[in-house]
Amino acid sequence: MQRRFLEFFAGGGMARAGLGSTWSCLWANDVDEKKCASYVRNWGSHDLLQGDVAELTTGDLPSPVDLAWASFPCQDLSLAGSGTGLNGARSGTFWPFWNLMAGLARENRAPRLIVIENVCGTLTSHGGQDFAAICSAMAAADYRIGALVIDAAAFVPQSRPRLFIIAVRRDRARLSRFTLTEPRSRWITPTLKRAFAQLPAPLQQQWLWWKLASPPERTAVLADLIEAEPTGVPWHTKAETQKLLDMMSPLHRQKVATAQRSGQGRIGAVYKRTRADGKGGRRQRAEVRFDNVAGCLRTPGGGSSRQILLFVTNGNVRSRLLSPREATRLMGLPDHYQLPSNCNEAYRLAGDGIVVPIVRHLARNLLEPLLATCEEAGSA
Repeated sequence: MQRRFLEFFAGGGMARAGLGSTWSCLWANDVDEKKCASYVRNWGSHDLLQGDVAELTTGDLPSPVDLAWASFPCQDLSLAGSGTGLNGARSGTFWPFWNLMAGLARENRAPRLIVIENVCGTLTSHGGQDFAAICSAMAAADYRIGALVIDAAAFVPQSRPRLFIIAVRRDRARLSRFTLTEPRSRWITPTLKRAFAQLPAPLQQQWLWWKLASPPERTAVLADLIEAEPTGVPWHTKAETQKLLDMMSPLHRQKVATAQRSGQGRIGAVYKRTRADGKGGRRQRAEVRFDNVAGCLRTPGGGSSRQILLFVTNGNVRSRLLSPREATRLMGLPDHYQLPSNCNEAYRLAGDGIVVPIVRHLARNLLEPLLATCEEAGSA
């Protein structure tokens, strides 16, 4: 039996890739022309409606559906963002999306499940008020709610914690087998607990501590995903690599020196960040990690947000940008996924995306069993 879903803020269709062939996408939407081009390139155009979510009506949405997935823009909720939260022009697109969900509920066409994915800054934005507003909107439409914080590092060699809010129609299922009596799980962080504690009592009463199994231990490391012949990214010159090393603090320069002395081939992941200079000002620093895990992929707004790889071999150091294919491998996309020819478009697609194996794990271990129980409850 195929499950039916809607994919809002679809990007390149990574939620669709993660849900897999046992799910049928009835409809997808994104406003970004270039992301839509990638979606069409990989999934075809028959499901996709390009346009502003604020201009849609419930008449644009098919039914019945089992799931609505929404990874709405994170920029205004990110800790590095503008701080405007759900009032911002980008993250504020949650509200027109939710107006559609509430409209479907009024028409008795509500999805059985809704999943919202975003940055963990959602939990603390405006002192937790934005998170409470999301939960309140869901509860008002007769959904019970819970959340998990899942770090992609459990699935792929990339450090990328993200918040997943999972809501189920209140009258649809017997939920005890899917929930915990106490919030003790690797997916329930102290920040999530604090956000829950700040919710008004009526919302806490609608809350569910979801139970989600751990995945098999990850075996792939960053080096396993590196292209032998990188596509679209040249090697840096010696002068460019030296400039990168010169931007490192003594601590990070020592990490490189240790890798050089080890006599083993090592690959480090580097980001440029703005740090205090100890003199009342700020300066750009290069920071490296050699733990076989990449830093969190970002979109390429300005050159500093693109991740750099540092290769240490026999004491020699070379550097280059992470390639577009390596970026999408870190998101769990297969190599047959067709990328844009423009590197920055590919980086943006990856940086704005969802880690595919997380979606599959959620679907297999929570969403699909939950839907089966919904159907049993409906039959009863």
